[in-house]
Amino acid sequence: MLRQISEDVRVNLKDRLREIRDLIRQSRHDGRGDASILREATSHLPPFPGKGIEGLLSHAASAVDDALSIAESFVLHERPIKVDGTTVKGLGTYFPTGNEERQLSAERLFRRDMYYLTKAVLAGLKIDNARIHEADFAAAHTAMRKRHGDLLAALAAPDAGLQAIAATCAALLVELLNQRPVHFDEAAPETTATGGWALDISCLAPVVLACGLATTGRDGAPEPDMLEIAILAADIRHDRIVQACAKASPVDELRPVFATLLAHLP
Repeated sequence: MLRQISEDVRVNLKDRLREIRDLIRQSRHDGRGDASILREATSHLPPFPGKGIEGLLSHAASAVDDALSIAESFVLHERPIKVDGTTVKGLGTYFPTGNEERQLSAERLFRRDMYYLTKAVLAGLKIDNARIHEADFAAAHTAMRKRHGDLLAALAAPDAGLQAIAATCAALLVELLNQRPVHFDEAAPETTATGGWALDISCLAPVVLACGLATTGRDGAPEPDMLEIAILAADIRHDRIVQACAKASPVDELRPVFATLLAHLP
């Protein structure tokens, strides 16, 4: 129990530090950030008795950002060397059977991979200024184990087939949408009919579909372009996925959607 609490604190702290780092990076003086962020952050302050305060602050932000970059180069990271389709693991790897030690390791791998894969999807969709919280991925992982033990047990069975994989994908997408690990700025478009989930689905459905494809493993080792394929396929079926998520039983509605995609994608 104490170990889990410590892990939760560490993950939440990492999310907060990333947000601070993003704010610092967006305030750089050399044009690599968004100067409006700095103006908004200092708009409530009284006028400074002198000129160039914005320039001084942006130069200070650049210095801090550079210092953090140097510090990061000396620290071992868990991040993948390259994020593409080969980064994706099968659902059995993320939700294995076994003791608590194995479950904690699987959760750690899940939230790390989900963070970097979602970041890659955001880049592919040209979505800027979105923040990703690992803590929300951890919460979705816990929810899957608590609420969908029957699906995970069926997935672990020796005779598990396409329907079991599709059902687990459907449940995983629903739990991710419940936790909303991707935080968009206020200007991001939303679809009120689905509680604003349309944009979340664009970012999360490809990652879930890629996990399903990695689980089927029909072609052996994952291919580098598997994530790109998942992004394109999820985009084609986006409206159908949005409609399914708005139903009273979204997992049941999503299962045939994922089953069809998994059956026809390479």
